[in-house]
Amino acid sequence: MQFIADFHIHSKYSRATSKEMNLESLDKWAKIKGIDVLGTGDFTHPAWFKELKEKLEPAEAGLYKLKEKYAKEFQKSGGDWFDSKKQTRFILTVEISQIYSKGGKVRRIHNLIFVPSLETAGEINRRLGMIGNLKSDGRPILGLDSKELAKIVFDVSENCFLVPAHAWTPWFSVFGSMSGFDSLEECFEEYAKYIYAIETGLSSDPAMNWRLSKLDNIALISNSDSHSAQKIGREANIFDAEMNYFSVLEAIKSKNPDKFLSTIEFFPEEGKYHYDGHRACGVSLKPEETKKYKNICPKCGRTLTIGVLNRIDHLADRPESGKPKRAIPFKNLIPLDEIIAEALDMGVKTKAVAAQYQKLIAALGTEFNVLLNAPIEEIKKAAPAHIAEGIRRVREGKVSISPGYDGEYGKIKIFSEKERKDMAKQKALWV
Repeated sequence: MQFIADFHIHSKYSRATSKEMNLESLDKWAKIKGIDVLGTGDFTHPAWFKELKEKLEPAEAGLYKLKEKYAKEFQKSGGDWFDSKKQTRFILTVEISQIYSKGGKVRRIHNLIFVPSLETAGEINRRLGMIGNLKSDGRPILGLDSKELAKIVFDVSENCFLVPAHAWTPWFSVFGSMSGFDSLEECFEEYAKYIYAIETGLSSDPAMNWRLSKLDNIALISNSDSHSAQKIGREANIFDAEMNYFSVLEAIKSKNPDKFLSTIEFFPEEGKYHYDGHRACGVSLKPEETKKYKNICPKCGRTLTIGVLNRIDHLADRPESGKPKRAIPFKNLIPLDEIIAEALDMGVKTKAVAAQYQKLIAALGTEFNVLLNAPIEEIKKAAPAHIAEGIRRVREGKVSISPGYDGEYGKIKIFSEKERKDMAKQKALWV
């Protein structure tokens, strides 16, 4: 069966996350978005792990679902504009932050762990709890080498899965320009052979990663890394396989294009670290410009944050058009509420945008169905024509973007200034 999965999120126990990042709210928004399998995130946090044990029950092998009493309780206030009866599947995941010294350099690496059962998660928690404080944050910070983390995880169970998170982010990733490595082997040593996938992150997409031939046998997965329920699914994965933990992992490991169909991606320019730059000075640079300035900010003389595009250029052995023989396809999208907001020339969190969003979901099923599958003519029946036109342009990649840099999200535009002025004249008819 075909389904969409987002494996990497955070709970309310992680820093800078919404208080609504609880299982009931996540279940609701997964239904609205059209996400069938959702990572739990943060299973190492004692309070969150307690909630997982209390509120989840086994479903298909290695997957869980919200117990009926919790699902029903939330349905009462869920509204009737989405399918509240559909059951979300949860997969046990956690992101570990590691800070340690290796090769004469401080490394800051984030790794994502998948496990097949609460019992397995409990044993990993026990072992990691002997190393660091798991209560401090949903994404614990441990002074643990990635090789040692892999050893612990795979010693607990060969069915665990370890994936370097947002693999190109400058400050906290396996290939990060500021604290990473040049290869998986350098990071994980003898355990590199058990690393079957990396997470591309918001500032890169698969086409950028295809430029490295050493990643040809590595699957490229994409997840939201969401800190709020409404942002789950901003990146995700599409499968056509049996819906269980083991089938999902096998589809990823094998890179079988009949089972791992595609990934859903940000436009990478929209990510916070696509270009090089210095946010304090408002300096954003292409890699060739950074080279000209010798990695130094031309305004203040401090070192620039080297972004993902530059880092990939540095490690790549293929041109920009390069592509391996076995490459899983991908689709660049913009979240539906952002498309609506631009079409209405309003803020994403306004009541008018929420009303149009709910109207589309009620008419066409889920956000992903609206973004990926629904005919444009059907969308026009449920929303103003400019919203339908915005969705069409996003599907075709017809957008303009001022790339993100040094922690600043890129600014993406679907409509020209003239079109925006014309739409503003019609706004009163839409809201």
